[in-house]
Amino acid sequence: MSDTNFTSRATKKPRFFYGYVVVAACFLVMVVMHGAFNSFGVFFTPLETEFNCTRAVLSGANSVAFIVMGVSAMLLGILSDRFGPRLILTLSGILFGIGYMLMSQVSTIWQIYFFLSLAGIGLSAADIVPLATVVRWFVRKRGTMSGIMKVGTGLGMMTVPFISSLLIGAYGWSNSYLFLGIAVLVAVVPLSQLVRRDPREMGLLPDGDEKPTDSYVSLDEEGLSFPEALKTRQLWMVCAFYMAVVYCGMTNLTHIVPYAEGLDIPKTTAAGLVSTYGAVSMGGRIVMGFLGDRLGHKRAIVFCLIIAVVGMAWLQAANELWMLYLFAAVYGFSHGGFFTLISPLIAGLFGTKSQGSLLGVVIFSGTLGGSIGMTLSGYIYDITRNYTIAFILMLGLVLFALVNILLIKPIVKGATNDQPG
Repeated sequence: MSDTNFTSRATKKPRFFYGYVVVAACFLVMVVMHGAFNSFGVFFTPLETEFNCTRAVLSGANSVAFIVMGVSAMLLGILSDRFGPRLILTLSGILFGIGYMLMSQVSTIWQIYFFLSLAGIGLSAADIVPLATVVRWFVRKRGTMSGIMKVGTGLGMMTVPFISSLLIGAYGWSNSYLFLGIAVLVAVVPLSQLVRRDPREMGLLPDGDEKPTDSYVSLDEEGLSFPEALKTRQLWMVCAFYMAVVYCGMTNLTHIVPYAEGLDIPKTTAAGLVSTYGAVSMGGRIVMGFLGDRLGHKRAIVFCLIIAVVGMAWLQAANELWMLYLFAAVYGFSHGGFFTLISPLIAGLFGTKSQGSLLGVVIFSGTLGGSIGMTLSGYIYDITRNYTIAFILMLGLVLFALVNILLIKPIVKGATNDQPG
């Protein structure tokens, strides 16, 4: 398409901006895939009983899947930049669904590791593809739209683990995995067909604008190339921040239910902690996405980290049900903010030219931290028979993340419209 034709099409504002369809489709994909993956804590005790294994060994299966997800995210981020999100998201939904369907047939520990890893490959696209895509469709409302989309993750975390606990009670863990796998295939594959990489390929402009505004200096994507960004200190500081917060987030999601059960709290009631965590995180995603667009995404992340420090300090003394629910509410809010703001932060620092590739590197660092957190916390429990040291370590990590993010400086070259505070 010539520049002249593009401009003539772009100057006529469409009645309905297709970017909202992209957000809606990605929202639903996140509900299903993240909800299913974050149900692992509910399956934890039945699998532990079935295979008579330690918590460290069982946590290791989810940790390996998380590492595989991170490695896959780097590759799929590059492929998404090159081939577009529709193909990558479709293939990922198929892999995830098949992985969970095969989980219903496991008979040995190594099969749990293998099939969860297969699902992990699929899950890697459930974050990187939607996050990298939405920031291309929106600029001024980048944080808000990312937040609305990421509510899907929170909604999935709130509903699917609870539904899974009911399914396990009624049909057993094996059939429950089969049901989840089928649900992913039926939902994700059709939704993926609605996702488009960029408004420019449809003759549109970001935010549904009629013509370029001061926010856009070109109709082409701008920013640092992937090799240029890899040489910056800021990228690795973002990676360190994300590694720390995902360590804490995945440790909470994996071990909060077993910790509560150790306090003689019934399974269904304990599963409600994950649901509460996810429900409140939805508010965090919307509120912090909105504030990020107005205050700067770095300032918004600092605010989230202050809340996270308060929540993690509270967890050190939480030994009753109401205390755990309060922790889930406080930390869940900051958790939602982190995952909403990370992609806008990257786009603001480096531009969107290599958004998928850079987001893949950052997500890999997060999955590495999350996998270490899940396994190490299980190991600490196996050795000490409590989570005290694991909880203290998480408090130290959120403090580290706060200091780290405060030290990140803006990059002038290649930034689009959002120089973080």
